[in-house]
Amino acid sequence: MKRTSPDRLYDAYIFDMDGTIYLGDDLLPGAKRLIEGLRELGRPVRFLSNNPTKDPQLYLEKLGKLGIPTPIEEIANTVVTTVRWLRRTIPDAVVFPISEEPLKKALAEAGHRHERGPGEDRHRHRLLRPNLRISEAPDRVRRHLVPQEGIPHHDQPRPLPPFPGGRGEPDAATIVAAIEACTGAKCQANMGKPEATMLSAAIDGPDVDPANCMMVGDRLMTDIGMAIKTNMVSCLLLTGDSTLEEAEALDPADQPTFVLDRIDHLIPEAVRLEWGWSDADE
Repeated sequence: MKRTSPDRLYDAYIFDMDGTIYLGDDLLPGAKRLIEGLRELGRPVRFLSNNPTKDPQLYLEKLGKLGIPTPIEEIANTVVTTVRWLRRTIPDAVVFPISEEPLKKALAEAGHRHERGPGEDRHRHRLLRPNLRISEAPDRVRRHLVPQEGIPHHDQPRPLPPFPGGRGEPDAATIVAAIEACTGAKCQANMGKPEATMLSAAIDGPDVDPANCMMVGDRLMTDIGMAIKTNMVSCLLLTGDSTLEEAEALDPADQPTFVLDRIDHLIPEAVRLEWGWSDADE
């Protein structure tokens, strides 16, 4: 784990967004000029989100408003990666989506027929009510249960993500467990962080070797964990969720390749000096 800028450029860069490129509605220092610089150098850039409740178009609009115009092809979330995974592995799948509208819409547009069922919206606790039985799904659907979010990358998946005021709602691990319990089927694949499937789908398109790409994010458990599973170089930015102390406490095999305070320090120092970049300018 290095606290210095990389001494080379990589073939492609995959970025988490919230906490990495922006924080809430504010662009983080150096993010705009970094993306512009990488594009000028001809390095493919991809943006990644684990949020399945938003259409990629919403991320396109947000990045554009922040001064980083981005084609839709460069944005991937679990909606995109799920559809791509199905297209490659079960192209004629009949789906029983337990999801919100963005995934249902994307599956329909990809030509997958929906099996009728109770479904699920963001009030995911409804899955746990006795009168809502996922076992109503036909056998041909239950054989290929694929949750749209990744299970958290540790031994005891977090069932309740934190919310303001200390409350929470069932997260992916809870939903997967509920589906498995009432169908008898086991989860076959995960489309979200930290699974390698998501990162592979995100770089689907550019002719690049994952070993020569870099994943950049602010979360050790998801962003960095996913890069490690994919044998990809990783960088933890200390602008969001995880801390330096948390990174240092990990086993060396689970630590990020680089840890930086600023995103534009991904550009080697010699190149930054040549371009006349100064931290004081941002």
